[in-house]
Amino acid sequence: MPKRKHVFISHHHGDDDHVDKFSGMMKRNGHDVRNSSVRMKPANQRRVERGKVKDETIKRLLRMKMRWASTVVVLVGQKTHTRKWVNWEIEQAHKLGKRIVGVFLKGGSAADVPKALNDYGHALVKWHPTSIEGAVEGRINRFETPGGELRQPVHTGANSQC
Repeated sequence: MPKRKHVFISHHHGDDDHVDKFSGMMKRNGHDVRNSSVRMKPANQRRVERGKVKDETIKRLLRMKMRWASTVVVLVGQKTHTRKWVNWEIEQAHKLGKRIVGVFLKGGSAADVPKALNDYGHALVKWHPTSIEGAVEGRINRFETPGGELRQPVHTGANSQC
C-alpha cells in the first residue's frame, strides 16, 4: 500500500516539468503524492501577467490549496528566488505551521535559495530520492548544498506539530 503524502509544491512556473518529475520519483518509491499547488495554463498566466487577476484572489486560492497539504516542497532552480509568489508561499506555510522542505533542481545553487526558505525551512536537500523522501517524511532535518554536502542553515526553523 503506497504512503499517501499531501504536498503543496512551490516553484517557478518555468520548472513545471520538475513538478511531474518529483511526483513520479516519489511514486516509484512507494508514495502516492497528492499535489495541491497551482499549475498555470498559458491563458491564465497571460491574465495574471496583464494584471487581470487581483493579488488577493491569488492569495486566497493559494492559502486554500496550502491548508490541505501537510508539507510544502520548494523546488529550488536558477530562477526560484526571483519569483514574487515563492517567498510569499513559504511565509504562508510557516504561518500555517506546515513542514517546509527545499529541494535543489539540477543547476540550482546556494544563491538561488529563496530568503524565506532560509528563514523558515526545516530541510534543504539535493535531488535524490532518499534525501527527498526523508525530508518530506520528517526524518531528515538538515540543510545541504546542491551537491549534498552538509551546510549550516541560515536560521533555525521553528518545528511545530498539529
